[in-house]
Amino acid sequence: MATTPLTLRQPFTFIYGTAWKKSSTKRLVKEAISAGFVAVDTAAQPKRYREELVGEALREVYSESGGRVGREDVFLQTKFTSPQGQDQSNMPYLASSPLQTQLHNSLASSFHNLRPLASPSSSNETYIDCLLLHSPLQTPSATLSAWKVLESYVPTRIRTLGISNVSLPILKEVYDHASTKPAVVQNRFYAATGYDVPLRAFCREKGIVYESFWTLTGNPGIVGGKVVGELAEKVGVEREVAMYGLVMGLGVAVLNGTTNSERMRGDLEGVGKVEEWAGRNGGEWEKILGGFKETIGNMEAQEEITH
Repeated sequence: MATTPLTLRQPFTFIYGTAWKKSSTKRLVKEAISAGFVAVDTAAQPKRYREELVGEALREVYSESGGRVGREDVFLQTKFTSPQGQDQSNMPYLASSPLQTQLHNSLASSFHNLRPLASPSSSNETYIDCLLLHSPLQTPSATLSAWKVLESYVPTRIRTLGISNVSLPILKEVYDHASTKPAVVQNRFYAATGYDVPLRAFCREKGIVYESFWTLTGNPGIVGGKVVGELAEKVGVEREVAMYGLVMGLGVAVLNGTTNSERMRGDLEGVGKVEEWAGRNGGEWEKILGGFKETIGNMEAQEEITH
């Protein structure tokens, strides 16, 4: 069962999402790493994220693991959020600053928050595996200008770039004009966008990792529906796990923000069970996955049935 090639060691791609975790962020990130997560998503947006607590958690993990977990073992992803998405009273730069200054100051804040050692000077050693624009900026030219600034940090301080909350026309615009091509798109996976079928096809064509959020929250009807239920029953996992497995079967990397440590381990183990079952039962898996594609309106599935 093929999965999207992201630099993670898990058989399926889960990324621990830290939005809205507030003061519990540090504890939950440590629990997620202990459970087996090897990727963490955050943002330089104090309104919804505590990026500095993500950094504290990871530094403690590195120091307490006895060498078993180091910075190189964690895929770390953060974001630049424009003033429109910030709490104006608590943001990592001055909203009145020029865009270039906003970007540099936001990144300096992230490098400090996510530094590998307690010493502030170690922020000079910080690198980020993926830096996302949290959303396109107000105009296409501003978005491309921001991208050009971010490119100046690649590959030393930032390994790859991406964009979140993006439509296909804007993604194509960025892709066509960027020197460093987008490596990641992070979008809501839900009916309001038609599950991004054309956008995901573009991502597959260009080798861009598509990351989903709202995977469960935005799809209660599908989670409770026939196709997900059939897979859950056959594999012996909960419906939520079956839903994750099917979305991952599309080649999607999934953000998982559970606050339950047992659920963290259970989700990781559960998608492993789905993968094992799919490997042993290829025909049944393809049939169920095809039904899932039809459920979310996947054009590819319709073409397969037609031809």
